[in-house]
Order: sequence, then structure tokens, then C-alpha cells
Amino acid sequence: MTTATLPDLISDAQTTEERFLRHIFVRDQMAEWSKHPLVMARADGVHYWDVAGKRYLDALSGIYVVSVGHNNRRVIDAIRAQFDTLCFSPPMHGTNPLAVQLATLLAELAPGDLSAVKFQCGGSEVTEAALKLARQYHRLTGRPGKYKVLSRYLSWHGSTMGSLSASGLKSRKTVNEPLAPGFLHVFPPTCYRCPFGKAYPDCGITCATIVNDVIEMEDPDTVAAVIVEPIGHTGGIIDPPPEYLPILREVCDRHNILLIFDEIITGAGRTGHLFAAETFGVTPDVLCTAKGIAGGYAPLSAMICRQPIADAFWGPVAENPGFVEGHTFEGNPISCAAGLAVLREILENDLCANARKQGQRLREGFEQLARKHGVIGDIRGKGLFQGIEFVRDLKTKERFPAEVSFGVKVGRRALANGLLTRFDPHWIAFGPPLVSTAEDIDEMVAILDRSMGEVLAEILV
Repeated sequence: MTTATLPDLISDAQTTEERFLRHIFVRDQMAEWSKHPLVMARADGVHYWDVAGKRYLDALSGIYVVSVGHNNRRVIDAIRAQFDTLCFSPPMHGTNPLAVQLATLLAELAPGDLSAVKFQCGGSEVTEAALKLARQYHRLTGRPGKYKVLSRYLSWHGSTMGSLSASGLKSRKTVNEPLAPGFLHVFPPTCYRCPFGKAYPDCGITCATIVNDVIEMEDPDTVAAVIVEPIGHTGGIIDPPPEYLPILREVCDRHNILLIFDEIITGAGRTGHLFAAETFGVTPDVLCTAKGIAGGYAPLSAMICRQPIADAFWGPVAENPGFVEGHTFEGNPISCAAGLAVLREILENDLCANARKQGQRLREGFEQLARKHGVIGDIRGKGLFQGIEFVRDLKTKERFPAEVSFGVKVGRRALANGLLTRFDPHWIAFGPPLVSTAEDIDEMVAILDRSMGEVLAEILV
């Protein structure tokens, strides 16, 4: 019998060396990223520190995840206590008390009669589950021909093959095609750049009414679900006009189609209410939430459906198999302990109200930058989920040339200046923790101000 020898671990400082970075994939292009690798070592409140000791203001909550701040003692203590009791329960045979408690709490907090919960680990898993739920629901209720899913271009619903097929972001789809059949796409409500050449409010909300047209052309008896993000992310924080979601609700009701809200980002208080469904006053048939629901302390996501839909999965086992969907770590007790603690933090400290208050301050800061620099064409979003679109000409809305990649330059300069944001060639977005203070918001805006000024000075030389 031989004894395995554990090799010595490399030091934190060594983790930025290319020879070791070749052992890992990150979300960026590795050859480019490894030139200036970002490797975080610790965090507290609304700040990160990398392995070199540099401090960063977290204007992105990691990636819209750290809702109640880093190093939140309430959440950490709840997880530690749960470790002493139960770390894993057998998902094929049942569940555990914390999962039932969290599901019950979510049923009480969710709008309308959204009251049956399926837990998973991440956003892709629950949007995938929602798509399967829609198809299985129609099959159980005597309409097996309803299988198509309608979503939007520029959307992002996840990395699994079903959720990716529902997504409308070509940069992430093309490299994985061919994708699953039965997925259709329509243009999103990008009012600032209307794909139909119209202007709100004299547009008839074509971006919404055309959904009905597409359903009619496809045959409503073949369409199972419409899935949308209440506020789109990857298209540059696509904030719809107020009539948009109510129209989608009416269209889905008319054709017996399930309306699915992808609230992976907008849930857990980010838009100023616990769910964006409340922010917009529209209740979907299925609501998917993740990211901020467990604050980054453990992997957790939840699909919440209306009670009549859940009831369809109760019946004689000979003719009703129940909801056929599952993953190993669904309803994990450690994750559910984190979720319960995070929701208590949000509710007891009224962090939704703070998101509205600090969100207004953030918007005012963006408006000041728009007046100062003259390159911000539009400000979009709600609460602590907002973005700005950059343009070279305010009147014509002309963008900076592709080779300039202005938004990326600003985002990277902001990172070098100690500010973590989400950036794209033409826009930049903020999503700071719900615990952010006025001083935090002001410092974030100040660093963005400085970064924009530095980039503008360079490209105008």
C-alpha cells in the first residue's frame, strides 16, 4: 500500500504567474487576461483586495451577487452553525428543514400566488428548470404541442444548453451552435435605439405588441412560454417602458402561455423591491432568482411558480411523474441557511429602501457626469442596477468607433483606479451591494469620473 503525497500549494503571490494561470480557465480570453490578471484575496463590506494588497470598490457586487456585503457576520454565523448540524441531505429521497423553511418564506414574500419553489445552485439551472416546467406543464394539462419558447435578442439566460438556446447574445451563442430547437427571438425594448425606428411614447409599444404577432404567426398552440429579464443586462441595461411587461402579461394570458421572469440579477432587492415583478407591478407565472439571494456565501437559486401550475404536478403516480428535473445540490442545507440569513438582512434592515435611496443618488451622479463629459447618451435601470451608454455625438447618438472600444477602455481604467464595474464597448454598468452608503456611491462615481476623463484625454490627443 502506497501513501499519496500532497504537493505543496503555491503561494498567493504565485497565483498571478502565467505558468500557474495555464491550469485554470476564467471567463475572459486567457492570453489577454493573463497579461494583467485580477486575483482577489479578501473582501469586506463593499471592498475587495487583490493578492498584491490593492483595494477595489465593488460597484458590481462581484457580479450582482454580494447583496448584503462581503464578510457579513450574520450570514457567516448562520452557515457555521449549519455546518455542525447537516451539510448535505439526499436529494433523490427528500429534502431538509431549511429548504422547506426557505421555500415557505419565499412563497410568502413573492408577489401574487407564486408559491411553489424548486431550488438549484445557479441561474442557468433555474432558467433551464423553468423552460422544462413550461413544457411539462402543458403536456400534463393536455396540450403537448406547446413546446416553443419565445425570448429576446441581446438577452442572457444562462450557460446550459436550454438556457443558452433561449439567450439572444450572438457572441456567446455562435461558438456553441447548433443549439436546441424550438426557440424564437424578438427584438428587445431598446427605446434609446428603437429597432423599429420609432420614438416613445408615440410608438404603440411595438416591441411588446409584436410578440403577439410572432405568436400568432407561429401558432399559439405550439408556444409554451415567453421568458424575459424585467431589465435586460447584456444588451446594456435594457429598461423597458412601463407598458411593456403588462402587455406581455396580457398576451400570454390570451394564448395560455407561461410568462417567465428571469430575475437572476433583478431579484433579492436590486431594483428597490424584493423582486422586479413588484417594481413593475406585473406577476409572472414563473419567477427565477439567484445571485443575490444567498449573497455569494453559497451557491443558491430558486424557481418560483404559481400555485395552479404546481398543482398540475400533483396526481396519481401512474399518470403523473411529477416535475422531472433535478440536480445534486438542490436545496442544499448550507445554501439554504445562507439564503435565510440574507433575506433576514434585506428585510430587517430594509435594504430595498436603501437600494431605492442610493439608486437615486447613483442616477444623480451619472447625470452629473453626463453634463460634465458630454459622452453619456442614456442612463438606464432602477435601484442599484443602472448603466450608462456612451456616444460620441449626443444629437445623432453616433457611437465611438468599434476600434476605440470606449466603454472597455473606461472600465479597464476604472479597474486600474480601484473600481470594479461591468463594461462593454459601448456601455458600463453598476450594481453595488445593497448595503452601500451615500459615501460609497459618491466614491464610486468619483472614480468613474476620473477614469472617463483620463480616457477622453487620451483618445482626443
